[in-house]
Amino acid sequence: MKKLYEEKPVLFAVLFIVLYCAVTIPIRGEYGDGSIQSLLGLTAVAAAIAAVSSLIPLWKRIGVAAGPQNVRACLYFLPMILLATGNIWDGFEPHYSGAGFWYAAGSMALVGFVEEMIFRGFLFRALLKKDGPKAAVIVSAVTFGIGHIVNLLAGMATADNLMMILFAVAWGFVFTMVYYKSGSLMLCILVHAAVDVLSVAAAETVWGSWLYIGATIVIGGAYSLYLAKHVETPAVFRADARAEPASGLRKS
Repeated sequence: MKKLYEEKPVLFAVLFIVLYCAVTIPIRGEYGDGSIQSLLGLTAVAAAIAAVSSLIPLWKRIGVAAGPQNVRACLYFLPMILLATGNIWDGFEPHYSGAGFWYAAGSMALVGFVEEMIFRGFLFRALLKKDGPKAAVIVSAVTFGIGHIVNLLAGMATADNLMMILFAVAWGFVFTMVYYKSGSLMLCILVHAAVDVLSVAAAETVWGSWLYIGATIVIGGAYSLYLAKHVETPAVFRADARAEPASGLRKS
């Protein structure tokens, strides 16, 4: 795996995306998120990622163990933190009871870890070296959003799935830009996990869902553009990116 990561990092990322989909699609479709099967399946995927990341090793290299940089310039990440609470803007209504709630919450926390490791830690970093920052940000964010079409295969209604894809693309840009400008993947993992865990307890009214999606697109889009234009890129990413300027996605 180390040789594959070093010589073909994009393929390395794609293989983990395939593994993630191959495990989660059938389990979510058959048993749902509030099942022990879902928790065990995601635990297995997370364990595989953790094992490979320890063997290569990748924890420090991709910024899992790094604290965020440019905290003040990134507005203390307040726009992202605000959006992380969006699932409960219209109140609490747990989707599961008893053990099912804890299985679902645990599964969603693991989703935050797995998806950030795959889409940001693996795919974004691979594309950054190969294609430069602009393509890396766009492909990582859009691939993350489109990847949520697996919910359709798991039984989600088409209209709801379209909403989820738009929502996920917006979040994909936020997570990618925060990672790119702060150098910390752990920050993205924690916020992503919080978003998904709170979804298990969300009331999910129609107006609340559309408000959250709209706010994520508008606030997340504005925040991503702000980060791109005004926040300096950490040295670790400037070293990876081809012809990368000190700040912003484009040369001045």
